[in-house]
Amino acid sequence: MTEIYIDADACPVRDEIFSVATRRALSVHVVSNGSRPIRPPGLPNVHMVVVSAGADIADDWIADRITGQDVCITADIPLAARCLAKSAQALSYNGKRWTGDNIGSALAGREISRHMRETGLATGGPAPLTKQARSLFLQALDAALVAALRKS
Repeated sequence: MTEIYIDADACPVRDEIFSVATRRALSVHVVSNGSRPIRPPGLPNVHMVVVSAGADIADDWIADRITGQDVCITADIPLAARCLAKSAQALSYNGKRWTGDNIGSALAGREISRHMRETGLATGGPAPLTKQARSLFLQALDAALVAALRKS
């Protein structure tokens, strides 16, 4: 059965995910280290998971449990790569679908940005999520779920 895993601490599209998952009767795991309190939505299909604080603890929880029939929602490129390695679907909050064709260059770009920050250069942060970006996210989520459900 397909499930959705959310790397939730900075996820701006949780409500959209809850709505789609409820409509499709899918379980959602909202994984957080508790650094930003997340109010449970009170839905029976949504499971709040609070892991210990620490680097990659939430990522490890997701990567240990996700299967090829599942979908992960994350802005964390290394986590997306780990999910792809398990044949799962992976999406960014802006609707970008991570694939075997684009994850390598995304990981390389992440390293270049990290190096630039270490040398004192500003690399900027993510742009605020617009209505159009939310719409693109929902389209990408639907496509990822269709692909995941075909496997189950």
